[in-house]
Amino acid sequence: MQSVGPYLSLRGTILGRIQYIVRRLLLAILVLVGVSVVTFIIARLVPSNPAHLWAGPRARPDQIEAARTKLGLDLPLYQQYFLYVGQVLRGDFGISVLTHMPIVNDLKRYLPATLELVFFSMFFTATIGVPLGVLSAARKDSWLDHFSRVFAVICVSVPVFWLALILQMIFARQLGVLPLGGRVSRDIAVFSPLDPITGFYLLDALLSRSWLHFREALVHSILPSLTLASYGIGLTIRMTRANMVEVLEENYITAAWAAGLSRRTVYFQLALKNAIVPTLIVLGLTFVWSLTGAMLVEIMFLWPGLGTYLFNAVRVIDFRVVISVTLVVTVFYVLTNLALDLLQAAIDPRVSLE
Repeated sequence: MQSVGPYLSLRGTILGRIQYIVRRLLLAILVLVGVSVVTFIIARLVPSNPAHLWAGPRARPDQIEAARTKLGLDLPLYQQYFLYVGQVLRGDFGISVLTHMPIVNDLKRYLPATLELVFFSMFFTATIGVPLGVLSAARKDSWLDHFSRVFAVICVSVPVFWLALILQMIFARQLGVLPLGGRVSRDIAVFSPLDPITGFYLLDALLSRSWLHFREALVHSILPSLTLASYGIGLTIRMTRANMVEVLEENYITAAWAAGLSRRTVYFQLALKNAIVPTLIVLGLTFVWSLTGAMLVEIMFLWPGLGTYLFNAVRVIDFRVVISVTLVVTVFYVLTNLALDLLQAAIDPRVSLE
C-alpha cells in the first residue's frame, strides 16, 4: 500500500493541472467572446462607410449598394455579428476593405514581422534587465545601484516616439552605423528579395543560407527592438532588484557566504533562482504588451508588421481588420497568462493550481 501513495499523489497532481487548464481555456473562450462583442459594437458605432471605401472614390450609388450587400452590411447588426463569428470559427476572418485581400493572408504576412520584432525586444529586455537588476542588488547603494535605478526610471518614463527619434538621430544620422528604418534595405528588397518560407525574415535567411539577407535583417532589427524593449527593461531591472534584495537577506544566503561559495554561485544560482519568478511574470506580460506597443514603433521605423497594418485599418475604419487583430492579440494574451501560471507553479512549489 505504501507504493501506491506516490502514484495516487502524482495522479492527483496531473488531474488537478488538467482541470485547471480546462477551466482557464473555458474562461479564455468567454474573454474572446466578450472582446469580440465589445470591439464589434464599437467598430459599428464609429461613423464610417466601408461600402463606399470598398467600391472606390468614384463609385456610383448602385455600386455602393452592391458593396453593402457583398459585405453583409445590409443585414441586422446581430446577424452581422453571428455571421462573422461563424466565419472566424471556420478560420475565415473575411475580406479587408483596405487591401481587398483575405484578412487571414494579411495576418500571415504581417504577424511574423511583428513577432520577430517582439522576440528581439524580449531578448534585449532579458539580457539587459535581469543582469542589471542582479548587479544592482548585489552592489546595493553603490554607484552601480544608483545608475541602474536611474536608468530603469528613464526607460519606463521616456515616450517611445521620442526615444525612437533620438536613436535614429544618433545611430542613423550622426554615426551612420545603423539603418534608419525598414526591415531590409531598399536595394535588397527590390533587386534581391528573399523568398518567404515562414515569414520570419531571419529564420528564412538561415533556411536559405543567405548571410547577406540575415545580416541585413539583423542590423535593421536593432534600433526598433531596443526602442520597443525600453519599457520592459526598466520594469525588469526594478522587479529583479527588489526581489534580489529581499532574497539576499535570507538565512540560506548567509550560510552560502559562510561556506565560501563564489559570488557568481550565490547571486546567479542561489538567489536569482528564487527571485526570478516575479521577473518571469513581468517578462511574459511585457511580451503581450509589446504586441500592441509595437504599433507606434513600427510606424516610426517603417516596419511592415501588425501594428502598421492595424494603423492603416483604423485610418479607414476597416472594422473587420480591427476586430481580427484584437482577437489575435487577445489569444496571445490569454495563452501567455496560462503559460506563466503553469511555469510559476512548476518553479515555485508554494504556488498551487487550484
